[in-house]
Amino acid sequence: MTEPGAYGGPTALRIVLGVHLRRLREAAKVSRSDAGWAIRGSESKISRLELGRVGFKVRDVDDLLTLYKLEDPQERERLLTLATDASNPGWWQRYDDLTPQWFHSYLGLEMAADLIRTFELQFVPGLLQTPDYARAVIQLGRQDQPLSQPERDRLVSLRMGRQEVLTRQRPARLWAVIDEAVLRRPIGSREILKAQLEFLIESARRHNVTLQIIPFEKGGYTATGGAFTLLRFNDADLPDIVYIEHLTSAVYLDKREELDTYVVTMDSVSITAAQPRETESLLRKAIADLER
Repeated sequence: MTEPGAYGGPTALRIVLGVHLRRLREAAKVSRSDAGWAIRGSESKISRLELGRVGFKVRDVDDLLTLYKLEDPQERERLLTLATDASNPGWWQRYDDLTPQWFHSYLGLEMAADLIRTFELQFVPGLLQTPDYARAVIQLGRQDQPLSQPERDRLVSLRMGRQEVLTRQRPARLWAVIDEAVLRRPIGSREILKAQLEFLIESARRHNVTLQIIPFEKGGYTATGGAFTLLRFNDADLPDIVYIEHLTSAVYLDKREELDTYVVTMDSVSITAAQPRETESLLRKAIADLER
């Protein structure tokens, strides 16, 4: 079993612990209903725990391990430590007064990911945004409830904090495919967009960042459903996940047939897009057009 600290965040820790608890329950031939009864809960609670969708109480995990007859003291201690760590708040939770709960799960998974593949057709991906561009995007999404300056600053700080996943000691790999329309849409102002495009040139030179652009001349492509992100983890206990964000909610997909569809779609848009070596010239052309 991997050490708890290796997963990088409580969301991933919950998923890993849930996987181990499900395996132990099935090995002990205990039903979800009986397991729920043992912790004064329900069958649905056990299902949510095993999927990592809710937090854990260490007492509940201890009771389940007793029910499942886990006798190895070292393994028991590791799982209880995992339960404790999974209950600790993530760094992003200090922004929970400004961000929806469904987004917190994504932040934890993003931080734990080894490979992030994303497709965008409206905005520059959040992991590659400049502060000014991020501020303009944030304001666009809050037109019905305008934010105060301090609130905007905090949300920009959150977005910049997310980008540390690309610069930490063991950085994640980012493979982003974006529609050329992203380069042409003057979010904020022409000056803000120009600075953003220049930042994309710098970012695309990083060893762990691959950036591709789908030029207008390519016509249509297969990703007709909109933007999505694929997360892959460097551990067999963490399944690949597809994240699709909506206006007021998000969808997380981890069933194999669903994942396969999105992997094929991502591969297809990557093939449709211009090669990574062409990215800088396309960005420089967009900058030149802005300066006319």
